[in-house]
Amino acid sequence: MKIVVSTLNAKYIHTSLALRYLKAFSEKDFDIEIAEYTIKDPVMHVVSDLFQKQPTVLGFSCYIWNIEETIAIIRTIKKIMPELIIVLGGPEVSYDTEYWMNRLPEVDFIVMGEGEETFHHLLQEISTTQKYHLVFGTAYRKKTHNPEGLMVDEVILNPGRPKLELNEIPSPHRFKEDLPALANRIVYFETSRGCPFSCQFCLSSIEVGVRYFDIERSKQDLLYLIDSGAKLIKFVDRTFNIKREYAMEMFEFLIENHRGCVFQFEITADIMRPEVLEYLAENAPPGIFRFEIGVQSTNDLTNSLVKRKQNFAKLTRTVTMVKNSGKIDQHLDLIAGLPEENYDSFRNTFNEVFALGPEELQLGFLKMLRGTGLRIDAEKYGYQYMDRAPYEFLSNNVLSFADLVRIKRVEDVLEKYWNSHRLDHTVNYLIQYQFTSAFDFFQEFGDYWEGRGWQKIGQQLEDLFTRLRDFLNQRGTKQMDVIEGLMKLDYFLGHKYKPRKIWWDVSLDKSRQAECIRQLAEQPELVSDNHFVSLEANEKELHKHAMIEVVPFDLQQYLTEGVINQAVTSLLVAWFQPEGGVKAKVFSAPFDVIKI
Repeated sequence: MKIVVSTLNAKYIHTSLALRYLKAFSEKDFDIEIAEYTIKDPVMHVVSDLFQKQPTVLGFSCYIWNIEETIAIIRTIKKIMPELIIVLGGPEVSYDTEYWMNRLPEVDFIVMGEGEETFHHLLQEISTTQKYHLVFGTAYRKKTHNPEGLMVDEVILNPGRPKLELNEIPSPHRFKEDLPALANRIVYFETSRGCPFSCQFCLSSIEVGVRYFDIERSKQDLLYLIDSGAKLIKFVDRTFNIKREYAMEMFEFLIENHRGCVFQFEITADIMRPEVLEYLAENAPPGIFRFEIGVQSTNDLTNSLVKRKQNFAKLTRTVTMVKNSGKIDQHLDLIAGLPEENYDSFRNTFNEVFALGPEELQLGFLKMLRGTGLRIDAEKYGYQYMDRAPYEFLSNNVLSFADLVRIKRVEDVLEKYWNSHRLDHTVNYLIQYQFTSAFDFFQEFGDYWEGRGWQKIGQQLEDLFTRLRDFLNQRGTKQMDVIEGLMKLDYFLGHKYKPRKIWWDVSLDKSRQAECIRQLAEQPELVSDNHFVSLEANEKELHKHAMIEVVPFDLQQYLTEGVINQAVTSLLVAWFQPEGGVKAKVFSAPFDVIKI
């Protein structure tokens, strides 16, 4: 019996941990092949590839982001392989399972909940006695007579299966076929299952309690992955730091053995102990840890309605300590559309969280997931939402669809102008000096972006700068000379190679630029940073690898103190490494010192 387990990942760089668990648990008894695709792959491409494998049993791992694309594949392949046994599993089909069995007559079985032991038992029954009523945790079809005496399929939902002892599951990280791509894909890793919290919008709230894999086993798997070339390991534990001692031991182990690999964790920030933060600030090498922190809302009423316990003062302390350490990037999450969070309340949530200065702020929109308490209580809060995945909310009793559309514009420019880190200096200045708040900047710019129809067309890097300039000019923004100076700084800092074109009118003609370069080559000490002197760049090298612009403020003071002092005009000298591969280095020289 040939078994293929498959899924559609969101991107090629993603990998499915679930499929590897299924194979690891059952491969001692069955021939199992993993076949991963993406949601962008054409249906015929996927179907053709699966057909070539000639499986007896085909299993799909289903999530909100791939269920509809998976259905198209199932319906197509069943037409050309009608005897194929199709099994679904995953969080999307583990709830409202009878609905899925009725909607998809092409599906023979659904595995509900934790799948390793259930899938193995199901394969045993398929290959032997076919007593499917014994396979707890599955849904199947049974031939029966309807009242009219016709033979029909009756959907049977078996009782749930008791939770498996995690250490009975073989490691999913030791397959030789995974090794060639380890360095180019994200490796997902879990040290525990379950969540101690009861957030009503999240599926993790349904499983009570937290179970852990043996920590020594986890360490050995991590070492194997690191030694085999993994570059990014993302821990999928819902709250990695729920047990302080466990988290500390793992942090210490990874610091000692990281070898350049990067590790990402989901952290509950308000329960993070100060001594853990102090240890990380002192010992963690810069850049090897990333924290993902779900804030979701700072509205106390909203949090209480979704049974989310959160101490924002303690969360702020944690985020601030981590940021001040300069060691760990932080990704903070918000959810628009939670109960009693209207437009003004969400604006306040956004501004409070943005003020914490995360490296990335993810603005998400509520999904009414099957099985969650919030979906069950949808009528109570007047929710309207999409009938099919991803079940995104459309409106509720305090947030209209018009409000939702406006917030989506905020999300669009937030991604382009903050999370991309293309214009950090400019955006920080605008928010601090030109707009009432961060949210108001992103909202006003998002409305302008939409009004110009830019969301319908792509953009080059230069377009991000010219469109921002157009927006600011249109609204009559003051200090545009300073803003354009900061935009030039951001533009140069974003390049690893000398840009071939610029989006502004040069402030120095060719002869004046040539004279500047000549003087800088002869007197490099005119530049404020000693590193420029150490370059020992001659005039020819500066022409080839440097760019010069004038900015209407003291650039050196700004770079060191963050202060805009317009009493001094500066030369901005951008140096691009001849070998490339690293971002440009920016230097400053007083404009009046250079004699041109």
